[in-house]
Amino acid sequence: MEEIRWGIIGCGDVTEVKSGPAFNKVPNSRLVAVMRRDAAKAEDYAKRHQVPKWYTDAQELIDDPEVNAIYIATPPSQHEEYTLKAIAAGKPVYVEKPMSLNAESAKRMTAASVENDVKLVVAHYRRMQPLFLKVKELLANNAIGEVRFIQLQMLRSVENDLIAKTAQNWRMDPKISGGGLFHDLAPHQLDLMLYYFGNIKSANGFSTMQHTRSQVDDLVTGQILFESGVIFNGTWCFTVEPKHQSDLCEIYGANGKISFPMFGSRISVSSSSGESTYTFDPLQHVQQPMIDTVVKYFRGETENPCSASEAVSTMELLDNFTAKRD
Repeated sequence: MEEIRWGIIGCGDVTEVKSGPAFNKVPNSRLVAVMRRDAAKAEDYAKRHQVPKWYTDAQELIDDPEVNAIYIATPPSQHEEYTLKAIAAGKPVYVEKPMSLNAESAKRMTAASVENDVKLVVAHYRRMQPLFLKVKELLANNAIGEVRFIQLQMLRSVENDLIAKTAQNWRMDPKISGGGLFHDLAPHQLDLMLYYFGNIKSANGFSTMQHTRSQVDDLVTGQILFESGVIFNGTWCFTVEPKHQSDLCEIYGANGKISFPMFGSRISVSSSSGESTYTFDPLQHVQQPMIDTVVKYFRGETENPCSASEAVSTMELLDNFTAKRD
């Protein structure tokens, strides 16, 4: 594949800035078609982003001979259906996170990719962002000594600004999203833990619904014991008072600590050799580094930046942490 010619299924709010424009900004990549069930919105998106073609039917976009790669940016309830259709057509897929509604669905997607020998990447795009690559480098360079444990807090108020605003708040419908804001935000964090610390030995968690007007669990806790012996402790609560909001991951080592947010720009390192900070400029399109790598992978120039099997492990953690309710 000399040029990756993309078709987007689900050109909603998440694609306006975070991902959509990046497909025309990385080398050997071009966005040629978009699909949305609402014809007026599909046409409007295509015109505003200078996309040559637009569709209201996903299968028509998949069957377009000019399209040779598919980006699926619909809500999670449709990820499996469209991924399987694209794979059946022999077209590689870049699918949004969370990979699907649950791990069993994600496993079916993975199996289809393997059986049909069609490439599949999951959009855990923080892996390729400079801030999180720097954390990985610090860990590899033993900046804080042998890692002991990780403490993560994601505490938000009922009204928060971390997710894209949509006319229909589908993230709060578990049949569409899989499980509320936890399923929307936690995949970023859990995937990074797997990216940094490797295979899991065991995991356990609890979840509960404390907000009476909610359909989804809004307090989740989870623990992971990695095969290396490192332990992760995570707390996600989406009903705290605004002044108590927190977004913090702290990695404790034998000789120090690395602290950073999941939605921020600064890493702080405190170690026996002193204090240091690393600040990063915000990215115009947060998925651009990942999309650049996906294009290279589809062209056979590099390894898969986030394989389906890796994303299945993240889905298993989501399922595990929310299976035991109070």
